[in-house]
Amino acid sequence: MATDRFEVLILNGRPAAGKSEIIDFLKKIPIEERLRRFHVGEFEEFDDFPILWERFEDDDLWQKHGRPRLTSETHFEYQGGRHEGYVFKDPFFWHWLLEKLNFAYAKRLRNNPDYHKTTTALFEFARGSQHGGWKEAYPHLSDDVLSRAATIYIRVSAEESLRKNRRRRNPNKPDSILEHSLEDLKMEYLYKGSDWDEFSSREKDHLAVRDHRVPFAIFENEPEKTLRPELLGPHLEEVCDRLWKLYRARTVGGKP
Repeated sequence: MATDRFEVLILNGRPAAGKSEIIDFLKKIPIEERLRRFHVGEFEEFDDFPILWERFEDDDLWQKHGRPRLTSETHFEYQGGRHEGYVFKDPFFWHWLLEKLNFAYAKRLRNNPDYHKTTTALFEFARGSQHGGWKEAYPHLSDDVLSRAATIYIRVSAEESLRKNRRRRNPNKPDSILEHSLEDLKMEYLYKGSDWDEFSSREKDHLAVRDHRVPFAIFENEPEKTLRPELLGPHLEEVCDRLWKLYRARTVGGKP
């Protein structure tokens, strides 16, 4: 185990909660300061959104040539109506996305046994109750991920998530990490419900997943801090310090 950095750091939260803004902030911090304040070294992102969006684009190309869409639909049924917006045909696809992240991470470890001597693997994803929530998502993370992981949950309400989702909308860049957004009804359909409180309630500061105990801490982002570095930095440092103590307590003893 690395002694000065998180090996795997998972960022969770509702859409537009502030995950991407935190990552963007960390990118701009010099490595020595980043290690000292946040226990994050050189880092690599494992984000399921680019994979998700590419499947929608693949289906668009497939459909353009007269073939039926493979994994997604362009409309969804909600509140008695039919609404425009991409959704997956099979809800299991949400879990498949995490399996894809596992696969990419496993290849890093295979190709470089010393990967974590320099690098923090930074996982990012959002889940709503409609497609299984956190309690169904986390068991699809591999043992390699869970045994090395700590989680930061960025907490905002459904209303704040919707507000920020509207603000970042750029219809010309639906594939952009920082500027993609969902239609209001689709946000409500997929993400209004969240099981985070239930999922995280079994222990005060650890998530119970199979036989793993994953330490977690909450980044409170309401009122919003992630667009103001003078607020983001100190609060993230406080959260990471609390999480690092939990993480070290778990790993120093040699047991997950």
